[in-house]
Amino acid sequence: KWAIAIIGRALEQNECDFVHEVAYKLPMHMIADIVGIPESDRTWLFERVNVLQEATDSRSNMTPEERKAVQMEMYSYANQLAAEKRRAPTDDVWTTLAFAEIEEPDGSRTSLSELELDLFFLVLTIAGSETTTGAISSGLLALLEHPDQMQRLRADPSMINTATDEILRWSSPVAYFRRTATQDAEIRGARIGAGERVMLCYASANRDEDVFLDPFRFDVTRTPNPQISFGGGGVHYCLGANLAKKEIRVLFEELLARVGNIELVSKPQYSVQGIENPLTVGLKDLRVRLTPR
Repeated sequence: KWAIAIIGRALEQNECDFVHEVAYKLPMHMIADIVGIPESDRTWLFERVNVLQEATDSRSNMTPEERKAVQMEMYSYANQLAAEKRRAPTDDVWTTLAFAEIEEPDGSRTSLSELELDLFFLVLTIAGSETTTGAISSGLLALLEHPDQMQRLRADPSMINTATDEILRWSSPVAYFRRTATQDAEIRGARIGAGERVMLCYASANRDEDVFLDPFRFDVTRTPNPQISFGGGGVHYCLGANLAKKEIRVLFEELLARVGNIELVSKPQYSVQGIENPLTVGLKDLRVRLTPR
């Protein structure tokens, strides 16, 4: 229902910033549903999450004190929400976390501390939306820059699964992660010593010519497509990968079904993240004009 409602509002505006009015709102509403955030609180909360996300942009004028004040507002809200869930439990993640207990080795039981709940709330609201927003926004831009692929997807909506993986491969919304080698190793002739840092560049891996045929071609029918935008598997594979894929699929299914023409209004603007957030790559503004089918 959220994809339909969000696209409907964007159509009513005729012209909108796709990043903030569409791509951002869908994953935020989905996370809010899962966490159990009342709809009456969401406009307030979404604005604060957006402020924190944009605060790491090097062009932001936000001071560290102002950023901390917004974080404290969100922490306070998380505590209030936990108190409300304890008073009136509902079927959602925040109720589960508010009541969660584990047994310690000595037989005592412990629950999440106030700080742990606060930090968990930031993880769920920010990490749960940031990369999906980036993939959806960059995915639309890729389709607009490759109209033949847009037409192929419109003509055959059953391609949405392969298109979703290609959008993730092409956009690579996570730029990189860093790991520290625990022992000496050698990878394809490159020696890595124990204690040395290794950077995992996701965009490069997703364009590896040894893995992908014609890797610099955007192709919504690409298969196989072993893109690693959520990691390469194992214990560190993204917990929200399936949710993110579902959100991307549903958003583009509804967008192409309900919107006849999508036109770029101005040059897209990218977010320039500072040292505090070097991980994500995404559009800051993508102004488009939408015409209903």
